[in-house]
Amino acid sequence: MPEERNIQYVEASVEALQEEMRRDSSIFYIGQGIGQRGGNFKQSKGLWEEFGDRRVRDMPISELGQVGMGVGAAMAGARPVVDIVFLDMIMEAMGQIVEQAATIHYTSNGKFKVPLVVRAAMGSARCTGPHHSRCFYSWFAHIPGLKVVLPSSAADVKGLMKTAIRDDGPVIFIEHKFFYNKKGPVPTGEYAIPFGVANVCRKGKDVTILAMSLMVWHALEAAERLQKEGISVEVIDPRTIVPFDEQTLLESVRKTGRLLIVDEAQQFCGFSAEAAAVVSSKAFDSLDAPVSRLGALHTPHPFNPVLEAAMLPSVDGIVAEVRRLVAS
Repeated sequence: MPEERNIQYVEASVEALQEEMRRDSSIFYIGQGIGQRGGNFKQSKGLWEEFGDRRVRDMPISELGQVGMGVGAAMAGARPVVDIVFLDMIMEAMGQIVEQAATIHYTSNGKFKVPLVVRAAMGSARCTGPHHSRCFYSWFAHIPGLKVVLPSSAADVKGLMKTAIRDDGPVIFIEHKFFYNKKGPVPTGEYAIPFGVANVCRKGKDVTILAMSLMVWHALEAAERLQKEGISVEVIDPRTIVPFDEQTLLESVRKTGRLLIVDEAQQFCGFSAEAAAVVSSKAFDSLDAPVSRLGALHTPHPFNPVLEAAMLPSVDGIVAEVRRLVAS
């Protein structure tokens, strides 16, 4: 087994950036408050001190300008990382991401490379309301030419960030705000995690749960509770939804016969629908019950803690839905 340390998720992400920036002088990092201040979540702590203003640059509040600069620099041979901070604000830059970064790289068949990482934090944390809580990664999965990454552990955020920076195409790299201070084991040596390889976080035989980002941890907690009732749950984290590891999910469903997809994003027209369609079309004969989904209600995030809790999938909700699936 490789040697590991137990460090914070945010520390692991900073390590990835430091190591890659030391390795490749064409990498630079831009965003709001990411210089001397070290970022809202300390997600760039220490980078400015080591690399200076030339490679770690605070930007005005203009997401459109930041991503536009990143696209141009990427096409000119650099490898920019653009930190949007809150995923909600990425909407200001959608034209550059969709019409330029994704389209130029894809339609030129990679002749014009756009090695751009757009990094942002998503999700509910301390009831921050509708403008700082959204999880609309499904939007980007819909766009040809973009890769979409959702790391759920300290080890994954480091390994996937390295892969994202080294990729020759645009990558949307989305972290959950809840994770930044969460600790986990991270290998000490050099490693990168390939895109399109899901992580089977827990093996089981009765029900498969496919969960993204924070919902992976909700699913694991639910699985622990269900084990005490004699229900064995397999938990799969796709890690990237583009590319999506269909094979790991299909193999699991063919073993368990039941699937629950848990997603913090709004359920309506979300990624959970795509995953359900994949299983329904490619493993229908293996299903002992219809595919089930748990997602956020179709409403903006409320500030009220009680209302927000009612809007989002919960451990209790996962437990109840698994019980229903097993009984069906």
